[in-house]
Parts: sequence; structure tokens; C-alpha cells
Amino acid sequence: MTDTSNHAAGCAMEPPSTENRNRCAPDDVELLARIRAGDERACEALVRQHGGRMLVVARRFLRTEEDSADAVQDAFLSAFRSLEGFEANSALGTWLHRIVVNVCLMRLRTRSRSREVRIDDLLPTFDQNGQHSHPVRAWEDEALARFTRAETRAHVWACIDRLPDPYRAVLVLRDLEELDTEQTAQHLGINPGAVKTRLHRARQALRTLLEPVVAGD
Repeated sequence: MTDTSNHAAGCAMEPPSTENRNRCAPDDVELLARIRAGDERACEALVRQHGGRMLVVARRFLRTEEDSADAVQDAFLSAFRSLEGFEANSALGTWLHRIVVNVCLMRLRTRSRSREVRIDDLLPTFDQNGQHSHPVRAWEDEALARFTRAETRAHVWACIDRLPDPYRAVLVLRDLEELDTEQTAQHLGINPGAVKTRLHRARQALRTLLEPVVAGD
């Protein structure tokens, strides 16, 4: 299932690189100083520089344009309120990324979604001998190539959107945002073992949902 997740991950922008997560760039330090001094143009510059990336992240969680835009707005408001506490010991983009992810997770916790399917309905079943109850077909290279097509990528996103929120959040954070297990656990407020279990189940469920796409149905 990792291959499928990687195909899905390729459909959107990359998260901030590890190299850039550990420090605040000099230009950003100067920009933050201007914002703290009340420079409105600096505030606008911050939104221009980081708003697009934050919107991409929000869409991965919330999917609708209206919800995503609202989440980004809430994230910027939270960032401006917390600006005095930002010590520049991490990149500005990383800090804003963390804020928008938290905003999106909060929104997911407070809403219900009608298109979700039960995770248990999508997981493999086994007979008394421990064998798959239904044959699991290997995905050939030609079938996997379908994931490069724009219309198929849209279908992949639709399938991800049907996963129950606790599983979709883990899948997005680990396979799309490329956070590690510990970071994902901190974001979700669960232990690393639960992250691994949810991710395994989410990948299995996504494979089931994508089977018609791979089969060409």
C-alpha cells in the first residue's frame, strides 16, 4: 500500500524540507520584526508568501474550497496572536504549517461527514486458516500508471476523502505531509502505536477503495 500512498502524495506540493525546518531565515526574521512593529505591509507579505502553501495543506484535510480558505484564515489569525511567542528556533514556514494542520484537525473533530464509510468494511477478511477470504490481486505497473492521470488523481483524492476522519488524518500527516510517527502522534494527541495501527488500516482501506480504479472499472 505504500506505493499507492506515494502516488497520492505526488499529487500535491511537498512539505517543507528537513533542511529548512530547523531555522528561521534572515529575511523571515526581518519580516517578523516589521510585523511586530505594526507594519501592515509586512503582514500582507506574510500572507502572500505562505498563504498558498497553507491552502494546499488545508485542502488535503478539508477538501472543500470554502472550508480550506476558512481554515487558512483562522490559522493566520492564530499565528498573529501567537507571534510574540515565536522564538525563531524553527523555520517560519514550519511554524505556520504546524498551525494550519492543528486548525484543520480541530475542524475535523467538530464536524460529521456523510460520505465516510466504516473502516471495518474496507479491511481484508481472513478464513479460519488465516488465508484471505477474497483473493488480493497484485497491482501491475500498467495499472499503477493510471495514478498519473489527472482524472485518476481526482478519484484518489475522492477515495481518501471517504476514509473516516481519524484514519484520513493519519494518512494525510504521514504519507502526504511526510511527518514522522512521533510528530503525527503529537498532532493527534495519541500514542505512536495508535498512529501505526491507524496508518496500516487506512492504507488497507484506501487500497480497497482504489481497486476499481486499478482494475479500470
